[in-house]
Amino acid sequence: MEEQLQCMEFTVTEDMEEERIDKLLSSLMDSFSRSYIQKLLTDGNLLINDKTIGKASYKVKAEDEVKLFVPPAEQLNIEPEDIPLDVLYEDEDILLLNKPAGVLTQKAKPEDLSLNEWLIGHLLATDAITEADLATFHPSVCNRLDRNTSGIVLCGKTLSGSQALSRIIKDRTVKKYYQTICKGKIVQESTLEGYLYKEESTNTVKVYADPSEAPAEASYIRTIYMPNAVAGDFTLLTVELVTGKTHQIRAHLAGTGHPLLGDTKYGDNKLNRRMQSEYSLHHQLLHAGRICFPKETEGPLAKVSGQTFTAPLPHKFAEILQALNLAPDSAC
Repeated sequence: MEEQLQCMEFTVTEDMEEERIDKLLSSLMDSFSRSYIQKLLTDGNLLINDKTIGKASYKVKAEDEVKLFVPPAEQLNIEPEDIPLDVLYEDEDILLLNKPAGVLTQKAKPEDLSLNEWLIGHLLATDAITEADLATFHPSVCNRLDRNTSGIVLCGKTLSGSQALSRIIKDRTVKKYYQTICKGKIVQESTLEGYLYKEESTNTVKVYADPSEAPAEASYIRTIYMPNAVAGDFTLLTVELVTGKTHQIRAHLAGTGHPLLGDTKYGDNKLNRRMQSEYSLHHQLLHAGRICFPKETEGPLAKVSGQTFTAPLPHKFAEILQALNLAPDSAC
């Protein structure tokens, strides 16, 4: 018997125009990995304006009608386990978690264990979902944080919840604020703009100020940072992530001469060694501490319409904040 395919369809809006189809689908359907989406394209499961598209690099145009046909969700073999997750909010469609540093939000390799698996195990254990539910949909995180970035992760418990969260992330109506401690003195609010290119082979990014110098695949990025406190040669910042690209905050600030404390990929090696020696800090101090939902009167996000949620700083972050004499009351 042939398996029944599900059809996920949408119309491309102006803000999506000229984006690669694999990147667009990955951002809208965050429970699917990029490699899985590329396999669906190779298998002929994507129609755009009723024509089969197999190229992952295809760039969409406004008003394109997109249909992606996907097989039923695979069996995950996840045991119900009531893992003590730090749940900030939960209703029937969505869930907000406070992720600790050191945990993947999604698998990088098949053998990895990530927040996604913890989420599903937790939902099974608390009877929020059943094994039968997993045959058609996998609850999933909808915004990715780097392994060593802590803070708020948005999770969809239902398909409608996941799609609604992916939509507000895509259209940037949800406001995301991070806290970090960086090297150097920053005394006034500023907006950084640039073009970010990711080198997949090294999992690093480079930010270009001039679009004419950036590779064609580079993405426009915008970061707003606001100093909360300055002490010595350090600044406590609140950062608004207007666009959300891989390593955006870390690379953008490092490019201005203000690398994040503890950032071994883009940071100051000498300073990092000092932080390791004095505070046993082995990762960047970056915390997704506050998120503000747009106003919505109906649908899966109506219950969180206009609300703001915060996540307390991790103990290590708060300890270093105190030691460096940066005002703790300015935290998110």
